[in-house]
Amino acid sequence: MNLGSFFSGKKNREGLDLGLRKTKESFFAKIARAITGKTAIDAETLDEIEETLIGADVGAATAAKIINNLQERVKKNNKLDTADIYPILKEEIAALMSAGKNTAAPEMPQGMPYIILVVGVNGAGKTTTIGKLAQHFKTGGLKVVLGAGDTFRAAAVEQLKIWAARIDVPIISRGMNADPSAVAFDTVQSAVAQKADVAIIDTAGRLHNKAGLMNELAKIRRVIQKVIPTAPHEVLLVLDASTGQNAIEQCREFSKVTGITSIALTKLDGTAKGGVVIGISDQFNIPVRYLGVGEKADDLRLFDKDEFVESLFKR
Repeated sequence: MNLGSFFSGKKNREGLDLGLRKTKESFFAKIARAITGKTAIDAETLDEIEETLIGADVGAATAAKIINNLQERVKKNNKLDTADIYPILKEEIAALMSAGKNTAAPEMPQGMPYIILVVGVNGAGKTTTIGKLAQHFKTGGLKVVLGAGDTFRAAAVEQLKIWAARIDVPIISRGMNADPSAVAFDTVQSAVAQKADVAIIDTAGRLHNKAGLMNELAKIRRVIQKVIPTAPHEVLLVLDASTGQNAIEQCREFSKVTGITSIALTKLDGTAKGGVVIGISDQFNIPVRYLGVGEKADDLRLFDKDEFVESLFKR
């Protein structure tokens, strides 16, 4: 069974339109200013479009790539003018987001729980994302178990307990300062015993000590593999979209210390920096899996690159 099947297609598209509103307003306003009163796509126009892309936190490297491709297309076809800017940008961004990535939602293994290990810095929306995921899966008829493995912050443990109570799913917790790997082991063991479909395990949101983080995550992997040798089936990195380029840097740093297999970008609705989704898709061979577009339990959207690009360019 595909995990993406638990997300409504129509609600997905509506959520994206709302979540990208601030980014679109800023993006299109600046592009419009760059081409107003012009017909030819000249060097000045390209510079202004590049600045607009960087301002939307696409990132300098990705923006340069888009502009270089745009420049090449102008050279090959001298009939292109500013009226062609939007469809060309749309094509180039879609191509970048499609290159070399398996963006299909993962399949659940047969006869065992699907284990998701969630990582990310404090404040990125990690615990909230876990709660929203659990809500989606439970609403879809799956049995879910949560693991409160971020034991270095009392608030993280308590917040996850609140989510578990709200959506009525079991949670495994040993409280603050407990060994995170012990919590992870108990969570996976409990999920197997309860014949759960999915277990979602929170981890400490620390990045200041890479060696400590790497050792901790490696230990968690080892202990859960004593129960399910193929686990974790997914390592989900949660990033705050409103931090723009900092989110890209966090992705780079976490990728160095653990095997990230997917990304969730949160707080997209509150920022004009939604272009960071494009930058992350371009710079890392890691699929963006989920987008957070609001505070409510169902305000989590399954990422679809085609829907994202369509929504970004919908006016």
